Amino acid sequence: MPSTEPSRKVIIVGGGVAGLSAAHELAERGFTVEIYERRMVPGGKARSIEVPGATEGRGALPGEHGFRFFPGFYCHLPDTMKRIPVGNDGQTVFDNLVPTTRIEFARPGSPPMILLPRLPHSLDDFKTMMQGVITAEHMELGLTVADLEFFAERMWQIMTSCQERRIAEYERIGWWYFLDAPNRSKAYQDYLGEGLTRSLVAAKAKLASTKTVGDIGLQLVLNLVELGFDSDRVLNGPTNQVWIQPWLDYLTTLGVRYNTGCNVTAIGCQGKQITGITITDAEGERVVTGDYYIIATPVEVTAALLNDPMIAADPTLEGIKSLSSMVAWMNGIQFYLREEVDLVRGHQIYLDSPWALTSLSQLQFWPSVDPVNLGDGGVRSIISVDISEWNVPGLNGKLAIDCTHQEIAEEVWAQLKATLNVNGQQVLSDYHSWFLDPDIVSLEHTDRQEANLEPLLVNLVGTWQLRPDARTAIGNLFLAGDYVRTWTDLATMEGANESARRAVNCILDAEGDHNYCDVWQLHEPLLLAPWRKHDQTRFERGLPWNGTLLH
Repeated sequence: MPSTEPSRKVIIVGGGVAGLSAAHELAERGFTVEIYERRMVPGGKARSIEVPGATEGRGALPGEHGFRFFPGFYCHLPDTMKRIPVGNDGQTVFDNLVPTTRIEFARPGSPPMILLPRLPHSLDDFKTMMQGVITAEHMELGLTVADLEFFAERMWQIMTSCQERRIAEYERIGWWYFLDAPNRSKAYQDYLGEGLTRSLVAAKAKLASTKTVGDIGLQLVLNLVELGFDSDRVLNGPTNQVWIQPWLDYLTTLGVRYNTGCNVTAIGCQGKQITGITITDAEGERVVTGDYYIIATPVEVTAALLNDPMIAADPTLEGIKSLSSMVAWMNGIQFYLREEVDLVRGHQIYLDSPWALTSLSQLQFWPSVDPVNLGDGGVRSIISVDISEWNVPGLNGKLAIDCTHQEIAEEVWAQLKATLNVNGQQVLSDYHSWFLDPDIVSLEHTDRQEANLEPLLVNLVGTWQLRPDARTAIGNLFLAGDYVRTWTDLATMEGANESARRAVNCILDAEGDHNYCDVWQLHEPLLLAPWRKHDQTRFERGLPWNGTLLH
């Protein structure tokens, strides 16, 4: 017999991946859910952004905060995507993920090295792999056999260390120093020390925690060697079109109310309870109330929402204010080209680019998108570029953070051309137009601290203790966001989704409901379990790691 009791109401502040993920889990369990998002476009950092200037009834060209990709080690986000229906034929948003098949490492003056993001699936894959090995010998990276062996030893140490040691010891060691980079060759420092770290996770090798970078590095390595496994996937269309909007449509059928253009101006707190949240939108100011509250905003936004009564009720929330300054910039710019440009079916990593560029040629993955029907009809290719280093001089001698929007576009294009146009080949000539992530605010109108509206949290050395759990000491307040303690432990969509599941599980605990959301640990090779167990014994005895099973 159906329950006659009214459903419990949850107010969620923030409508990005964390907020949507929490709403999804709650709504499927019968809760009443209201989301309040400050932007007019849903999706948070994962949103697509329509580029102004379409003509003659065409659709808008798609822009992005940065290109989306879904590493193979993600568990939480794909699980959610499998529960978002698309169309009427039983497909889900998960079916909109397609694997990349190549990865290009490029540097000025050398032909690019094309590698596989997975084990070979075909004869063509095997030929590509062998050609990549041959090309690597001619790229003159300067890495020695000793460099590669030493790096492999450090990865082995991560793989065979117990979790307790990673948290107690590696969390307090910078990745740069764990790799012994100060005492290695310049090539080792440039490529294995700084290069991979800043390109893949937008982290500073000298500052980032070994626990974080090591754990994620291990996941990426394991993905590459698992047979029949796709280590890297991308969406088959613009993010909002093939993921965020279907997600929102599904949540709406479950009764979720998603409110845009809502600014939180105050959070009421008495004792150990939130009493309500003051929202300002186009209709004015009002207070919304619920049985439970989830703050699902980025760390810097969450820090600004905290007030004295909340911190008095839970002093550990003070750590969020410290975390809010530990951020880096990783933002995207899209280039729209007049001609079809064939880049590899996967990501490009520009090894020596001053601004740590990575890119993805989008339209090859978007079969249903005809660029003739977008913008002014003159676009034939879209290259989406992520800029991960904003504080190093470019070819123009200026830091990215000091450049105007036009200067950023011109400098990124110059770095791409310097890397791809080699050996007389002209891969890139000129662009039709460009679109910079609007989170980058012109320095002509603001200062550096406010020039990026959505920076990226970087897990610096020793900050695990500052990161909060999803449960707070305030009985009806919970936290979801990529700064919350998770197994993922990295500012990613996966981390945001996992943190949301943890917040929902805390609410279920309060309700006495054991229909918990699944939460998965990072994958650890079962084959190496004896080594990790041995290291745990050594750790408990106060002994250092030694990587063997003998003593």
